[in-house]
Amino acid sequence: MNAEPTAAPDEDVSYLQQLGARVRDARTRLGLSRKALAGKSEVSERYLAQLESGQGNISILLLRQVAGALETPLTELLSEREGHPIELTLLIQYLEKLSPKKLLQAKAILSSAFGEQDPLTRRNRIALIGLRGAGKSTLGRPLAEHLGVPFVELNEEIRREAGVPMGEIFSLYGDNAYRRLERRCLERVLERYDRAVISTGGGLVTEAATYELLRNACYTVWVKASPEEHMQRVIAQGDLRPMQGREEAMADLRRILAERNELYGLADAVIDTSNKTIDASQEELQNMYNISI
Repeated sequence: MNAEPTAAPDEDVSYLQQLGARVRDARTRLGLSRKALAGKSEVSERYLAQLESGQGNISILLLRQVAGALETPLTELLSEREGHPIELTLLIQYLEKLSPKKLLQAKAILSSAFGEQDPLTRRNRIALIGLRGAGKSTLGRPLAEHLGVPFVELNEEIRREAGVPMGEIFSLYGDNAYRRLERRCLERVLERYDRAVISTGGGLVTEAATYELLRNACYTVWVKASPEEHMQRVIAQGDLRPMQGREEAMADLRRILAERNELYGLADAVIDTSNKTIDASQEELQNMYNISI
């Protein structure tokens, strides 16, 4: 005597119906008939009808073909979450196509428009960003003294962690290893100091996750200067990194500034030290911070 087939549990039935509804909604959104989807996905129209009605337990390989034809991530069709607005799905798909730089900008726009941690709640830590030669260390130390908080040079923390001079870190370990060191050192500084003035390296903003960590934990100030003043100050420091050994150093400096301009512009505040004395810039920075609190 043959056993009767066992009915599928209610939760399985519900999941298949949810899956079918997602496929149907995605097809409708693209304006495809079921026949057109069958041709595009190479899955039979009959199979698709069963799938959309919640009666078809489709194989993962066939479902991947369907997802590809629907221009929808397979994970989106398979998700066990309750349905969400199609606008959210489209937004996620759009964001996935952005470069890390553009994604960071999009995140900043969304945070600004729809709310996140208020910049004023991050004011106990001030992070100075910008290219070398802008005056981050020159202005940061007196500001820390004025506020009675520690002054932290992130590059010095990285040098101490690596155990070699800064100029050798890139040549010995490469850029990726340096960025990992930078992230690890920043995490330690943030754990160690509830209040501080932090001077960061000029390239930190190009590492999206590290820059995001900094902006979430600190009140950020972009210390900027004209390309000519950047160059003069770097030469005065006796260190031409990262332009050492290159021709057309000024052109390289202008290019770097142009590439990072939008990223630096995500800071909470900006101070331009061009054609200003140290005292004038220091007073402006202190006043800017006093006003912000």
